[in-house]
Amino acid sequence: MTTSARRWVVASAGLCVLLGALDTYVVVSLLGDIVRDIGIPVNRLERATPIVTGYLLGYVAAMPLLGQASDRLGRKPLLQLCLVLFAVGSAVTAVGATVTWLVAGRTVQGIAGGALLPVTMALVADLWSQQRRAEVLGVVGAAQELGSVFGPFYGIGLAALTGWRGVFWVNLPLTAVAIVAVQVIVPRQPREKTTIDLVGGALLAATLGLLVAGLQNPDPNASAFAPWAIPVLSAAAVCLVALVAWERWSSRKLLDPAGVALRPLAAALGVSLLAGAALMATLVDIELIAQAVLGRDRTSAALTLLPFLAALPIAAVLGGVLATRFGDRPITVAGMLVAAGGYWLVSGWSLAIASSSYPLGLPRMVIDLIIAGAGLGLIIAPISAVALRTVPATRYGTAAAAVVVARMTGMLVGIAALSTFGLHRFHSLTSSLNPPLPMQYQSNEDFERALATYRASVDAAQMTEYDEIFAIVAVLCIIAAFLALLIRVRDRAAGETGHPSKRMKPFPRLNPMV
Repeated sequence: MTTSARRWVVASAGLCVLLGALDTYVVVSLLGDIVRDIGIPVNRLERATPIVTGYLLGYVAAMPLLGQASDRLGRKPLLQLCLVLFAVGSAVTAVGATVTWLVAGRTVQGIAGGALLPVTMALVADLWSQQRRAEVLGVVGAAQELGSVFGPFYGIGLAALTGWRGVFWVNLPLTAVAIVAVQVIVPRQPREKTTIDLVGGALLAATLGLLVAGLQNPDPNASAFAPWAIPVLSAAAVCLVALVAWERWSSRKLLDPAGVALRPLAAALGVSLLAGAALMATLVDIELIAQAVLGRDRTSAALTLLPFLAALPIAAVLGGVLATRFGDRPITVAGMLVAAGGYWLVSGWSLAIASSSYPLGLPRMVIDLIIAGAGLGLIIAPISAVALRTVPATRYGTAAAAVVVARMTGMLVGIAALSTFGLHRFHSLTSSLNPPLPMQYQSNEDFERALATYRASVDAAQMTEYDEIFAIVAVLCIIAAFLALLIRVRDRAAGETGHPSKRMKPFPRLNPMV
């Protein structure tokens, strides 16, 4: 296959990745409209949470199994199957009149969307040699991150024209175009005799679901954790132990360790997990700062994130190019250190951040977010390349899925844990504050002054809460940088940096040409 043909293959698969990524983030901007339309009371917004977490849990839980299935059935049929399921989930979401139907539709979307990125990454590994792979993976990673850039604005703009349901109806013609593109452009490949680990996938899904449920706390005033936290987290630990035992002794495994360079793979997955926690904390908490502390509306709050989101795909492409030239490990270490520096700067924000600037008039808020986004973007391609190098060619789909699962697990668990910490910290900071009442003051002027002082104290407590969250995120990025020092992979035959399974026979019709 010529280089030009392979580029068209990746372009068509990248279209699928972008489609799934858009719908990962689109619900963030639509949630308010959805809640009002289906009649959820303002004081019971927790009922809408499964609309978001259902997609993410479906996305994460199905990904390892679908990655394995792509190794067995081939990339092309898996992409087409998942696109069909994605269209079905979109239709169910569009017609849903209750939370149950919306969660069902979003979960089906998540299950289908969970395969699009790892299968495309595996397709890149099938088509490109190690020397060029990181560069192409950077382009695929950029397509994924473009979804985070345009997803919220895509949702806001399309919902203004068609309503929130129209955003999901539009997915049907888009998936049809993607299915045709995959059918015409993506080649078929021989099927491998691998098994699919349904039990391991179910145990992983149960572990993640219980972990997220145990970390959520609807009443942070009372305590840092919910009353059910201990039994639910204990159940998650039991499922994790069962998963480890199953993977050790079963003949069917989510990731068979035979022929795998475990240390660099584990390090790569650890970096991906911590980067996911940092990413989700940014996506959620920066908008909350903009709305709750700076008083911006929904659209302006979304625009606050734009510098961070724009830096991600640009840095993803740059990271692939630099990793090809300088190696995966130094670029990953540098990326996490840059991200740590950016988040440390964010942790120093004050109530005057909107008007703060660096020398030459550079707005501090924008620059700090660009630094953090660039750092996280730089690691996307090299981390994926490392994971693919650690496994035999017959398990590219599984390894690619593992990288994305680690990232999404970090997003799920990180935001649950950091939100629990943040809410509890906020309530501890404001526990001694009492809102002023008009009857306590002799004049309206005195009351207004007291009310302004109270509001300023609440805003200061909120900013302190978010500053501490981002200080924790900076520490997580430093830990990830140390983990990145372990990701080097050496060829066992030649003693060079490379793939330990070079000697294994690749898919004959997709043998890399460069």
